[in-house]
Amino acid sequence: MKNHHTLFILFLLSLLAGLPLKVSAQLFTSMAAENEKEIKNELSHDSVYVASLLDSLENSRLNEANVKMELEQLRFQMYAKDSLKRREQMQRIDSLREFTQGMPVVVEEDTLFEFYSKRGGYTPQQRALMASTAILSLAKKFNLRPDSIYIDNSDGVSDIMYQNEVITSFTDQDALWAGLPQDSLAVKNLQIIVDKLYQLKEEHSFWLLVQRICLLILVIAGQYFLYRITKWLFRKLNHRIEGMKDTKLHSIMIQNYELLDTAKQVKLIEFFALIGFYGVIALQLVFTVPLIFIIFPPTKALAYTLLGYIWTPVKGILVGILDYIPDLFTIIIICIAIRYLIKLFKYLSNEVATERLKIPGFYPDWALPTFNIIRFLLYAFMIAMIYPYLPGSDKGVFQGISVFVGLIISLGSSTVIGNVIAGWVITYMRPFRKGDRIKLNDTVGDIIEKTPLVTRIKTAKNEIVTVPNSFIMSSQSINYSRSAQEFGLILHAEVTIGYDVPWRLVHRMLIEAALKTKGILAEPRPFVLETGLNDWYPVYQINAYTHDAQNMGPIYSELFQNIQDRFNQEGVEIMSPTYIATRDGNASTVVTDPFK
Repeated sequence: MKNHHTLFILFLLSLLAGLPLKVSAQLFTSMAAENEKEIKNELSHDSVYVASLLDSLENSRLNEANVKMELEQLRFQMYAKDSLKRREQMQRIDSLREFTQGMPVVVEEDTLFEFYSKRGGYTPQQRALMASTAILSLAKKFNLRPDSIYIDNSDGVSDIMYQNEVITSFTDQDALWAGLPQDSLAVKNLQIIVDKLYQLKEEHSFWLLVQRICLLILVIAGQYFLYRITKWLFRKLNHRIEGMKDTKLHSIMIQNYELLDTAKQVKLIEFFALIGFYGVIALQLVFTVPLIFIIFPPTKALAYTLLGYIWTPVKGILVGILDYIPDLFTIIIICIAIRYLIKLFKYLSNEVATERLKIPGFYPDWALPTFNIIRFLLYAFMIAMIYPYLPGSDKGVFQGISVFVGLIISLGSSTVIGNVIAGWVITYMRPFRKGDRIKLNDTVGDIIEKTPLVTRIKTAKNEIVTVPNSFIMSSQSINYSRSAQEFGLILHAEVTIGYDVPWRLVHRMLIEAALKTKGILAEPRPFVLETGLNDWYPVYQINAYTHDAQNMGPIYSELFQNIQDRFNQEGVEIMSPTYIATRDGNASTVVTDPFK
């Protein structure tokens, strides 16, 4: 029984020791053969013991199954915890993705991939810069073999290696941000780096450098060739312009003034041609200089920057012009409408001025001033309508300038506005018209010009007197011409004759002298008024009608001459009676006309 027990124990130990089942079976068979007889003898005595051992073995098997089940449950719990933790991290990263900006790994303006998380105390920006620097340094190696780059996984980090150098590394956090497994992320970015290194190796090859130098020489030679052609064409154009001087060009005249003769026209055209020449050269350089920078990769960014400096404002102007076309059409329509409306009022003004169209209560001389006022109001209305459609009208600077200009005009033009308003009032009051003979305070003359600001008067001595319209509004004026045309202007002159001469004789002589004067009307008939009876003499005033107010001076002069002649004919002295009384035998002042 002991041998059987020992044999069974050895068999269990062999199983627990992990010996192969076949070896354990052979061992057990050999031992069983030796003790077969003994076992058979003792079997009957130890059946109870064997049964207890079998029960123990069955219990051990059940315990082993329970242990395995507990290990599996523990492993499942750990996996579940890792999955839950990973899911929580993914949710947190998804919430941060909207606000977090990745740091790109940029190699010659080409973004390869991005970093979002820290590693080993380095920020994402530092990691991106280190990766870019490492890739560029590898690209400069003459014996670079991009296919020798590999991935080294250790300590939960995937390092991308070239020989013994680490190009960059990816962690589990990087994989979470990328939404890929760590191994897949490393393989993906490895291929990106390899492709970029192949591209850099090709771009920095010696043969490609030679090609770029040849292309640079070709571009410079082409620019020089274009410059020579442009200069030759400019010289030919100047010869053609010189030839136009005596063939196609003619003097530009404004009435009798020669604004531009042919020589000045030639110089002006040559000036614009020179501006065009420099413009063409500048345009060539605009395209040539960036093209030179584009040839070499290190300066390609500068080329795009220069093109951006040029294209951005040009694009802005073109886009602004295209966007402004609808507003431009609106402005054109408004201008055309106002223009034809002004033409209509001008036509009506001419019809009224020529009295082909008569409006009751509206005088023909009001036509032109009224047209000017309406035209001014229409233009002001047009500007008010156009203003919102002008480019920049909604900008604060533009509005500020408009307010400033309006303020300057309002502060500095109060007198001017007063004169303009006075000119309008004078126009519609009609105190005088152009060509009228008037008296304004002490000034007597003819109206030669009426403007919105001033009125100009030409005196009998050819003096031009400029009077502000506001001054005319506050002064007294006499219109001789209108009085002469409508009623007949009465010219008057006074003489003093002694009481010894009959008044009827004086009346008759004065009327005869007036009727003999050119410009004096026979009807209504001249008349004499006695305006005073002084101590020594009475005062006689001759009054005569005339329609010729412009010749008042010559008429008065001839009237005085005729009065002297007529009184001399009658032997009547136009002399102070006091002088006559104290004459003491002096000769009479009556003159005998030597021409009679």
